[in-house]
Amino acid sequence: MDQHPKAMEFMQIAMKYLPEAKQKLEELGIELSLETIQPMMELFTKVMGEAYDLGKQEAK
Repeated sequence: MDQHPKAMEFMQIAMKYLPEAKQKLEELGIELSLETIQPMMELFTKVMGEAYDLGKQEAK
């Protein structure tokens, strides 16, 4: 899978909000572990990459 050039920055943003996300999921009874979060992080970087590219195109 090709990674977006900004993927590392997107991951840093995700890690900033991870404690809040973990708390909300645990309130719903969903345990967060490295194994369960990996697919969500991949999805997050795809969404952020697409949003970044869209914003970049609109700025032109």
